[in-house]
Amino acid sequence: MTAARTADTSTADATTGHAPRIDLARQAPDVYRAMIALDSAAREGLDPELVELVLTRCSQINHCAFCLDMHTHDARRIGVSEQKLYLLDAWNEMVGLYSDRERAALRLAESVTRLTDDFVPDEVYLTAAEHFSDEELARLIAVIFTINAWNRIAVSTRRVPPVRR
Repeated sequence: MTAARTADTSTADATTGHAPRIDLARQAPDVYRAMIALDSAAREGLDPELVELVLTRCSQINHCAFCLDMHTHDARRIGVSEQKLYLLDAWNEMVGLYSDRERAALRLAESVTRLTDDFVPDEVYLTAAEHFSDEELARLIAVIFTINAWNRIAVSTRRVPPVRR
């Protein structure tokens, strides 16, 4: 039997007040490598800007600071506009800013991320299916469940982004 583990508060992060927990990459490298491979396979053939919007939106819903920091930085690097990033939490109100394809992807991302709200309604799925081929839709769903897994890893292990000034 193993002893219960608790976070060592003497090493708490100055910005969050939380101590980091286990390092998944070091303690379960095979799991970490599998996640990296899944992430890479899921993105294959999808528009990188759309992917970053979806990753950022899911990370907003899941309150994952580490992933929010990473994906907003990555989105800017590949050319996603500041306006799209700033208004992402209100994408549904911004009809002219996000394309119909982006809107369908974001709606699907929210529905898959918030499964307990109403599962994934047929209308949400069918709208996404109108904008994506079967292969793209399969990969989009994989991107969504993969970022949700990454968010859960980062939040449960208290991974935080570096403070940039």
